[in-house]
Amino acid sequence: MSENLNKFSKTLTQEVSNPASQAMLYAIGLKESDMSKPQIGIASTGYEGNPCNVHLNGLSVHVKKGIQANDMLGLIFHTIGVSDGMTNGNDGMSYSLPSRDIIADSIENVVCAQWYDGVITVVGCDKNMPGAIMAMARINRPAIMVYGGTVKTGLWKGKKLDIVSAFEAYGQKVSGTISEEDYKGIIQNSIPGQGACGGMYTANTMASSIEAMGLSLPFSSSYPATHEGKTAECVAIGAAMKNLLEKQILPKDIITKKSLENALTMVMALGGSTNAVLHYLAIAHAADIPLTYADIQRISDQTPFIADLKPSGKFFMEDILELGGVPAVMKYLMKEGLIHGDCMTVTGKTIAENLEIIPDLEFENQKMIHKISDPIKKTGHIQILYGNLAQKGGVAKITGKEGLVFEGIAKVCDKEEQMLEAFANGEIKAGQVIVIRYEGPKGGPGMPEMLKPTSAVMGAGLGDKVALITDGRFSGGTHGFVVGHISPEAYEGGTIALVKDGDKITIDANIRQLILHVSDEELNERRASWKPLTPPFVEKGVLRKYVKNVSGADEGCITDK
Repeated sequence: MSENLNKFSKTLTQEVSNPASQAMLYAIGLKESDMSKPQIGIASTGYEGNPCNVHLNGLSVHVKKGIQANDMLGLIFHTIGVSDGMTNGNDGMSYSLPSRDIIADSIENVVCAQWYDGVITVVGCDKNMPGAIMAMARINRPAIMVYGGTVKTGLWKGKKLDIVSAFEAYGQKVSGTISEEDYKGIIQNSIPGQGACGGMYTANTMASSIEAMGLSLPFSSSYPATHEGKTAECVAIGAAMKNLLEKQILPKDIITKKSLENALTMVMALGGSTNAVLHYLAIAHAADIPLTYADIQRISDQTPFIADLKPSGKFFMEDILELGGVPAVMKYLMKEGLIHGDCMTVTGKTIAENLEIIPDLEFENQKMIHKISDPIKKTGHIQILYGNLAQKGGVAKITGKEGLVFEGIAKVCDKEEQMLEAFANGEIKAGQVIVIRYEGPKGGPGMPEMLKPTSAVMGAGLGDKVALITDGRFSGGTHGFVVGHISPEAYEGGTIALVKDGDKITIDANIRQLILHVSDEELNERRASWKPLTPPFVEKGVLRKYVKNVSGADEGCITDK
């Protein structure tokens, strides 16, 4: 080990002063020669119950081999994961967003308690990535994120499928437009194996934007889970970590206002998930960097939406690798002045230096990425809306395909289950603005995703005929005319709690307004008689702690403010 590497080993300093620590390390099989080596925590979110995470423990072993090959000690530990796809539409979804902060807390806890010199996180499903980055920012020791990779597409009767295909098949089944054979065929063939959901949903949104931010190696977000490049990336992590230790390049050297702008630019260009808004507000908080809705709207205003990717488009994440991967898209955006090339990355080089060897994006032989001069939408699809229905803001996903203005009559549903019941009973009709409330961070609790309602609507052919607003959030797989994150939420007496069936609502993305056409006098009368709908299962445990500590959606649903 080089003298410079030894110089920065905090673990060594701790253990010299603690003989019991050395004794315990001998007990796990280490030798005297190991005691002078930096210790690198390898945090895996692997578990057997979810295709996004089922292979991560195996990838962690490859990471450890790369660490050991570079004269360091790799020590694997584990933290939790929650499958968003499997919990959507049931009570389990209340635990999804809280898992982000549990992941961050647990990684911070282990790395700081054990005084590891650095940390590598091996992550898969949606909340894994932001949780890992939040922990890195808090700990601020050399760190790298490894993304487990996207799943390959499924196939049924010649049609490519993914997770959203399964949810939309439910809508087709309820509306009677799909046979039982095709329904089962789609369900059984949508997800062919390991890897995160295959479109530009939340997992791939966060992975690609974190790569743009500089905290994962180039191509980390582009290699599918089963691609040989994923194993090679894991092994290469060792040399990269050694370089970070020697140069003492820390997460807060990488997470800056400019690198956050790079990440958000990638979200907008690729048509990424609205969940990225919550997560980057939380990451910025962890890194002590001011970031607001105004910053996010500014990035959206200046970034064209150029990627024809699922859920609103035709292509899948696995297709990006064929045209040069996320680095090729980054290089194009940098050449167009939309990416800051001078930001540091975990390679020890800047974004611009990393991209020097990347071939230019070719437009002649592919239809997935549009030229900025011919975008799908001239500005970003994520729009922050305000109005008397969202005084602190709401987050809309407007790709342009569903129009920019929707005016309709409210169909009010307290909780997601009530909406699904109304849908099954044929009560959801064209011209309605479906209001799903008491699904916010406190009222949900846990700000559940409304993927099942939006998928049901799309599957029934109502995607361009209704709008949906909620104080909950949406999956990255959601598309259609939707506004989420409405704040203040219903549980805290926000205006969304006062809406009644038949009220007129206007959603105008042109002027970014969300208006309930009810007078202030009438709203005051309704507020005087309003009583909150209390979440049914928050008397104790993790959700009780979450409700007591979580901030509003406009602040990223952070729990350590």
